[in-house]
Amino acid sequence: MNSSNRLDKRDLILAKGAEVMTRRGYHGAGVQEIVQAAGVPKGSFYHYFASKEDFAVQALQQVYGPRLQRYAQALANPALSPRTRILRYYQELAEHFSQAERLQYHCFIGSLSFEMAELAPPLGRAVEAILQQSCRLLEDCLLEAQGAGELSAEEDCGNLASFISYAWQGALARMKVASDARAVNAFIQRLPLLLRA
Repeated sequence: MNSSNRLDKRDLILAKGAEVMTRRGYHGAGVQEIVQAAGVPKGSFYHYFASKEDFAVQALQQVYGPRLQRYAQALANPALSPRTRILRYYQELAEHFSQAERLQYHCFIGSLSFEMAELAPPLGRAVEAILQQSCRLLEDCLLEAQGAGELSAEEDCGNLASFISYAWQGALARMKVASDARAVNAFIQRLPLLLRA
């Protein structure tokens, strides 16, 4: 098997397994269910991953690497003001969720952090690294908004970035639990009020 095929199979297991874990949680997703979703033999899983925990860490990186890249691009869009970039990004996410068939399937990182952050320190560190990177991207955009006069000069952009990030994660968790978009919609309604000069 050439290296391209090996990478393709690993990526397939990561993609399908992440879907299973998003839907069922870490404890509810067995290795057998993951390989069945990927259509590969069970031995393939352990060829690429040392354990289910190792799989979850790699799946986080696979899922959230591109998401963080899209977030960075959206928050650096020179065609829009910094404040507009932030509002538009979250509005588009909310619209995406409102069109989804199953709202509760959209919080992979939240599910893993609730279930495993304390039990599996490497997984907890992977979750925290992703959330911190997201927060830094938002803080940079908020600082740009502040420099453009869109936020008060007294605003603590690091604290505001953290608060927005925590509120968004909480809204996603509520969406998963309630299987409706009320919490996300409340976040979208409140966000412009937080981003005022």
